Amino acid sequence: MIKAVKVAMAVGMAVVLSACGGAEEAVKVKDTLVVGQGADAKTLDPHATNDQPSSRVAVQIYSQLVETDKDMNIVPGLAESWKSLDDKTTQFVLRKGVKFHNGEELKASDVKFTLEAMIASPTVAHIVSAIDSVDIVDEYTVNVITKEPFGPLLYHLTHTAASILNEKAVKAAGDAYGQQPVGTGPYQFVDWAVGDRITLKAFDDYYGGKQAIPNVVFRNIPEGTNRAIALETGEIDIGYDLEPIDKDTVRNKENLALVEEESFSVAYLGFNTQKAPFDNVKVRQAISYAINADDIVEAVLMGAGAPSSSPIGPKVFGYNPEIDRYQQNFDKARELLAEAGLPDGFKTTIWTNDNPTRVQIAQVLQAQLRQIGIDMSIEVVEWGAFLDGTSRGNHDMFILGWVTVTGDADYGLYALFNSATHGGAGNRSFYSNAEVDQLLNQARTSIDAAERKELYGKVQVILQNEVPTFSIYDQYQNIGIQKNVLGFSMAPAGHHKLRGVSFAG
Repeated sequence: MIKAVKVAMAVGMAVVLSACGGAEEAVKVKDTLVVGQGADAKTLDPHATNDQPSSRVAVQIYSQLVETDKDMNIVPGLAESWKSLDDKTTQFVLRKGVKFHNGEELKASDVKFTLEAMIASPTVAHIVSAIDSVDIVDEYTVNVITKEPFGPLLYHLTHTAASILNEKAVKAAGDAYGQQPVGTGPYQFVDWAVGDRITLKAFDDYYGGKQAIPNVVFRNIPEGTNRAIALETGEIDIGYDLEPIDKDTVRNKENLALVEEESFSVAYLGFNTQKAPFDNVKVRQAISYAINADDIVEAVLMGAGAPSSSPIGPKVFGYNPEIDRYQQNFDKARELLAEAGLPDGFKTTIWTNDNPTRVQIAQVLQAQLRQIGIDMSIEVVEWGAFLDGTSRGNHDMFILGWVTVTGDADYGLYALFNSATHGGAGNRSFYSNAEVDQLLNQARTSIDAAERKELYGKVQVILQNEVPTFSIYDQYQNIGIQKNVLGFSMAPAGHHKLRGVSFAG
């Protein structure tokens, strides 16, 4: 018997041809996982942005001191252990021998550099603003000291923005670092065709072991239906955030699976509270009474969500289940507009990014607000311009989502509603309330879980009355996936890690 073996390597797959007794069989072995998501990353510098598309790529490149497991328990990351030295000091002991993608070894100096740079970042400083100093004990030991006791510290350090950077790489790249990222994660950056795709490759020296899939490509496919089509044709292996109308199609394909789970995400309508007439609480309340969120969940989401009464979802620590939702009441809405001096309504605009679901939500809101005399035009804005414009306050109203990444109410409420986080840090409604500031600060400095929960409950009551944002629905997240992709699991925050994923066969 004669065997002839030819190996032809091509980007994306290897084709092995074997002949036995004259019969040839082609065996295709995929070496690239292709993921489709709805927007391109903005930057891969975790200190320069806090958006979901960027974080979904960054989480493959970087690692954090600590991580959360599927049950949101804190587990080791780059730190193999940690302990509290007192109520303000937490000591982390790093794994030895961890390599960055540039070959440098992880040291305590990198942790100090990262957290101090994070504190200096206007975009993500709010996540670690409780930290007073970072002290190096030795090359592999670091103390993180907070200004006051800070209950959610470990959860905040699991955030993608708290990814540990290599000081040498950041300084060498300068302003270009966001396009030349260097981490300790399972995949390292290869190249970026802006607006199209980001290519990564498995890092041979990853401390958690080399990955089974050598290459990962993130494709920018804005239309959800196009992501579903790409799944059907095999162009992509995983499609994030499919449109409701496409879910059954994917679910019913023999080679595909649809996975849908509750998330930490809430979709909301934001008001620019520093711009008339939205600086008047009665106008915001009037709009809230004009909205029927059940219609949005049923007609747009096709049931993939639940009408919300809070900026944080039921799975988040600190959620207050006792808050009533606004129920559609056009008479009450018109009455409030009249009390605000606008009996005939007004003209305004709403911004949304080029996300089909959000555009449809805007269209439903447009029809509902028309019933109380509000003539609202819809402006669809490219994602990067949307983030920049809303951070500057150029909008009237906007549709956005917020993911309480850490699973703790501090992250879900502080960034969106504290006076210190106006703009890109999260508070795009530019809301300020001294009592809310006080309650949020008191809750984050407490290490008593029951007290923290009570304080966050009070904050949610105030927010539901003053409605700087109207919480539309608690969002379910979904992915479509080829059935030959094994080991993938969804993260409640939406930053799904591809670590450990493989192909069948």
